[in-house]
Amino acid sequence: MRVAAGPDGRYLAITEEDLERVLTVMNLSWTAGTRECYGAGFLIFHVFCDERSIPEDERCPVDTRTILNFVSSCAGSYSGKTLTNYVYAVKAWHTIHGQSWIVNQDQLRVSLDGAAELTPSSSKRSKREPFMVKLILEIRAHLNLDTPLDAAVFACLTTAFYALCRLGELTTKTMKDFDPGKTVKRSDVEFDVEDRHHFHATKIFIPRTKVSASGESVYWAQQDNQTDPKTALLHHFAINDPQRDGHLFAWKHVKGMRPLTRNEFWKRINGIIKRAGLGNFKGHGLHIGGTLEYLLRRVPFDVVKSIGRWSSEAFTGYLRKHAHILALYLQESPALEPFTRYTMPPVH
Repeated sequence: MRVAAGPDGRYLAITEEDLERVLTVMNLSWTAGTRECYGAGFLIFHVFCDERSIPEDERCPVDTRTILNFVSSCAGSYSGKTLTNYVYAVKAWHTIHGQSWIVNQDQLRVSLDGAAELTPSSSKRSKREPFMVKLILEIRAHLNLDTPLDAAVFACLTTAFYALCRLGELTTKTMKDFDPGKTVKRSDVEFDVEDRHHFHATKIFIPRTKVSASGESVYWAQQDNQTDPKTALLHHFAINDPQRDGHLFAWKHVKGMRPLTRNEFWKRINGIIKRAGLGNFKGHGLHIGGTLEYLLRRVPFDVVKSIGRWSSEAFTGYLRKHAHILALYLQESPALEPFTRYTMPPVH
């Protein structure tokens, strides 16, 4: 039996089994991939502490000096993004165990920014261009949409682009990785959802996402061009006819129905891009490209951020890297004044 003090100062008797159950349930709020990443970061933090003989009571709650020392000791060995995730791992550990995070956020941010500048060349990726409507049209011209795989790939491509999805939310890792409780299914699609202004959209519920173990809904609307996701999805249904409880983008293989895997998707798309010499596109290029498309249509920042389920930090960083978006709002012309006024926060 363990006796623990709550935030109100009162003591509560709790068994080790109860405590273990509480920690297990809280841990499930992070997806498996996030837990794996955090687990690695947590281990590296403890190795760092062990090497410097930092006692347990100084590891949690950790102070600013210790966490800055951890960041600086890892700088140059890991990418800035990886190191940031490792710090988040330590913070998550504090959350699970009910400990306050007392680290100075301004100092931590400056330290992580500096560490990012020391990212080893082996961890740096070549610059990848965002997908745009023009590119999707080029890809469509090289696909045979009367074949099962190409019909599924194009439907997945257009849904990912217009719903601002991460590709991993719409595909599976392997052919055996389909789980109806975690993977998007045909039955998760709801066409013609109508708002009070009689505008229609299609809603797709994703049972489990990178940031939500309980799932999230994404939306797209019909488009007036050949990248229309509704036309692509209905065509995919006509060609492949996936089961209601089967993978949304399952396709007919000679050996039977198969869920569309991430590798199968990129193998087909990258093959076209490489043969046609269209550029260097992969991964987050879809999520970023769809975001860019909406912003260039002058959809308000907050709306695009909500559609794409961007965190504030990631969205701000994205805007700073794409000056051609912000250029719309930096002109002397008053043409955008009503729109700018709408998107700006109120003055208090």
